[in-house]
Amino acid sequence: MSSEVKSGQEILDDFFETIESIEGVDPKLSKRISELYKEGTLTEARIKNELQQLRIQEKNENEAKAN
Repeated sequence: MSSEVKSGQEILDDFFETIESIEGVDPKLSKRISELYKEGTLTEARIKNELQQLRIQEKNENEAKAN
């Protein structure tokens, strides 16, 4: 009975590779979080900035559709 134990890094890599396919997770947000992870810049501040940018982008898109 041999089973390979994954390292913490491997678990994180796997998670961020598949985050976009998790049901119920916003695709734009999950894509951007995955990109931040791959860039090595996944921090609380960067996530907050990305959330703010996505909110602004969504608001602008909604306003454009309304007009």
